[in-house]
Amino acid sequence: MTTLTLAIVAIFVLGYFLIAIESLTKINKAAIALLMFVGCWTLFMFDPGQYLATAVGDKIPLAVSEVIEKHLGSTSTTLFFLMGAMTIVELVDQSGGFNFVRDLLRTKSKRGLLWRIAFMTFFLSAILDNLTTSIVMIMILRKLVSDHRDRLIYASLVIISANSGGAFSPIGDVTTIMLWNKGLITAAGVIKEIFIPSLISMVVPAFILSRSLKGDLVCKDGDEACCSETDLNASQRKLVFFLGVGGLIFVPIFKSITHLPPFVGILLVLGVLWTTTEIFYRHLPHEQGNCGLQKRVTNILTRIDMGTILFFLGILMAVACLEVIGVLTQLGTGLNVAFDNNHFMVTGIIGVLSSIVDNVPLVAGCMGMYPVAELGDFACDGIFWQLLAYCAGVGGSMLIIGSAAGVVVMGLEKITFGWYMKHITWVAFVGYFIGILAYYLQRCVLGI
Repeated sequence: MTTLTLAIVAIFVLGYFLIAIESLTKINKAAIALLMFVGCWTLFMFDPGQYLATAVGDKIPLAVSEVIEKHLGSTSTTLFFLMGAMTIVELVDQSGGFNFVRDLLRTKSKRGLLWRIAFMTFFLSAILDNLTTSIVMIMILRKLVSDHRDRLIYASLVIISANSGGAFSPIGDVTTIMLWNKGLITAAGVIKEIFIPSLISMVVPAFILSRSLKGDLVCKDGDEACCSETDLNASQRKLVFFLGVGGLIFVPIFKSITHLPPFVGILLVLGVLWTTTEIFYRHLPHEQGNCGLQKRVTNILTRIDMGTILFFLGILMAVACLEVIGVLTQLGTGLNVAFDNNHFMVTGIIGVLSSIVDNVPLVAGCMGMYPVAELGDFACDGIFWQLLAYCAGVGGSMLIIGSAAGVVVMGLEKITFGWYMKHITWVAFVGYFIGILAYYLQRCVLGI
């Protein structure tokens, strides 16, 4: 590595460390992430010709701008998807759409609720994506669990379950979508062979975390809206729920039909839901009061957690800089050489790394490093690609900023990096490791 490359990596590591000790510094992680982003790219500008062949002479500004705008465009699709999903879920929640789901999950037992939440999140994330599923489940949790300390345990399990559920589905995670679209895995193959390891990676942490929950839940009253006389009726609430959640399920279908990015489908659903609720609230009695106004999308938009959005922006753009300077590719190549093509070790470490940096560029780097073979571990549905789908997805649970689900839950429930690392990281790692072991036994020993 050159001195400049080492300096950029040092800025990233320093920023990451400051994010990790947010509880000590009392500096919002979003601010640090933005400084990481700007710092990495500012250093990059000292000698962009090292990394970009087109960055020569007076063409340097244009070449760098094109690269940054390319990555910013990719990042923006994630941010708009996140903002759209958060708004949809909040709108459904404000309209009382989650009430019957809440009633379906309700139980007095803390451990009983944990298992219900775990399995619902696991299977829902395979249909939706882990990001959207996490938002939905956190909203439901807020209606069921009043004690914030208990809710931290449930929220952490939501992260683990969402990432595990997304790993065995071709549409459950960005990385599985990438591998599926490239023909490296098939829908039937990944479901058949990764389902059991993914399930184990959720069940084991759920069992461990259940030991820390004892007794019964305190019933949470006062869930009704501030002005009950202006609430939507039962049929309207159900329509809002099915338009919102059904719309989220429709997003991957819309993508497969139109081939447009997922955020376009999210905006379509938001537009339909926005129009529907406007019509409903416009015809409510006593509309001149505050209740109807508070539940309209225009008001809900002001309550979006911009700190989480900006944190996403900073992290993803800082990682993009690492991708451009070739650090991630070098790391993947080095792992392959160091472990003598032991795919279980290589993908296992890639999974651990995915908890530190974004799994998307890691998987993209692996896809570029290893050519697809006709037969063997690198063939379609080969051991390497299936392990990569599992490890990149499930591995992100080991740190709270290792996945989109973790970042959004971190923002919604105000979970600190340090708390998660102390209480949850080892739990997620145990599930992750046992899942890899299960895949080894299933594929290499039993030959299933």
